[in-house]
Amino acid sequence: MSAQFPPPQLKAAAEEVAALLKSRGETVCVAETAAGGLISAALLATPGASKIYRGGLTLYTLESRIAFAGWTHRDIDVYDGPTPTLVEGLARSVRDKLDATYCIGESGTYMSVSVSVSRGTAMFPV
Repeated sequence: MSAQFPPPQLKAAAEEVAALLKSRGETVCVAETAAGGLISAALLATPGASKIYRGGLTLYTLESRIAFAGWTHRDIDVYDGPTPTLVEGLARSVRDKLDATYCIGESGTYMSVSVSVSRGTAMFPV
């Protein structure tokens, strides 16, 4: 097992994403739950990350989602675990707050990744 972070496969993917964003003058932010900051850490490990990375939030607790992701107490009352709609909402909310071109949203248990842009959000089950 390698002690290198990010692992080679993740490092290559993060560097590819960073290079594409830099070449287009675009930015990214991250809304993570179960990943606990690992997606952000992988992006931040790329050279010149400050040019593309707008910030990230680890929204693991329901309270943090109220404070930073636009949730209400009603959302907490009806919460029944991660769904595609939930992940899309986290990504959209964080992208709006951090004014990034894209936001990567992630949530565990039901594993999905959502990418939000100004004209919409797409969800990809993993």
